[in-house]
Amino acid sequence: MKDYYKTLGVEKGASKEDLKKAFYKLAHKYHPDVNKNNPESAKKFKEASEAYAILSDDTKRAQYDRFGSAGPGGAGFNSQGGYSGAGGFQGFNGGQGFGGFDFSQFTQGGGFNGQGFGQNGQSFEFDLGDLFGEFFGGGGGRRRARKGMNVTVDVQISFKDSIFGTEKELSIGGRREKLVVKIPPGIESGQGLRVAGKGEPGENGADGRQGVPGDLIVRVWVEEHPNFRKEGFNLVMDLPVKLTTAIAGGTVEIKTLNPEVDGTIELKIPAGTSHGEILRIKGKGVPYEIRGAFTGNAHEKRGDLLVVTHVQMPKKLSKNAQRLVDELKGEGI
Repeated sequence: MKDYYKTLGVEKGASKEDLKKAFYKLAHKYHPDVNKNNPESAKKFKEASEAYAILSDDTKRAQYDRFGSAGPGGAGFNSQGGYSGAGGFQGFNGGQGFGGFDFSQFTQGGGFNGQGFGQNGQSFEFDLGDLFGEFFGGGGGRRRARKGMNVTVDVQISFKDSIFGTEKELSIGGRREKLVVKIPPGIESGQGLRVAGKGEPGENGADGRQGVPGDLIVRVWVEEHPNFRKEGFNLVMDLPVKLTTAIAGGTVEIKTLNPEVDGTIELKIPAGTSHGEILRIKGKGVPYEIRGAFTGNAHEKRGDLLVVTHVQMPKKLSKNAQRLVDELKGEGI
């Protein structure tokens, strides 16, 4: 199991400033631009960068402190701040461990390609290029303008709001700044939304250039619903069906997830419906946008509502009901 605190040479209770100083020291020592063609230095630089990526993020650090680099039950953490394990939060994906970072975008002598490096082509939530600017930039080692740190906040929304979208008013840190964030329809639990320029202020450089602020990362957590769940663009619900309705057919009333818009639905149960059959109600699922291949115009569509039948078997029969069942047996049913 990796010890990220030991990698950076700090105590477990180290502050963010201590983490940053320790990382600067190691990065300056092992950076590939300083140690060209030195695989061992490149390895140590990668390990220090990985450790700082985890410990500088409050959410990832808390999870690491609790579960270690292997993750709960060995399921593993991922670079986006979550873990994948039975019974864990929805929306975390990975199982690759904290160590599953891709440093291929870093080139010796060339610094960073694009906007940093990360897992599966995604950048970390801090800008290493800005961090290294202080001691790898020009101007005789003078301090350069730096981007501010990103700020991550967690919000919880209802399942209904996750399907149809909503807006949340957030208070950012101690700045008393109010910000309304639009949460799009169909968002997954654990998914992050980036609001550019709403993070910590940047630091100005010695050359007079202004540092740009970091970003705000809004991590969205979705409450479970007692009746509905989401599968792609479809909504799924389980429907209890009486045995007599399953045999002879009938009609049941379905309350939709958004009755103000979709109302209630009279669903026909075909005669001879089996347990576990799926009845599809078109256009009552998750909203999403599609764009025309030639015009580029966007228009909204919706997935379907899938109703899974659960035929209820009576646990006890009256004498009359038993007699009727016996008659059905006589008919070969």
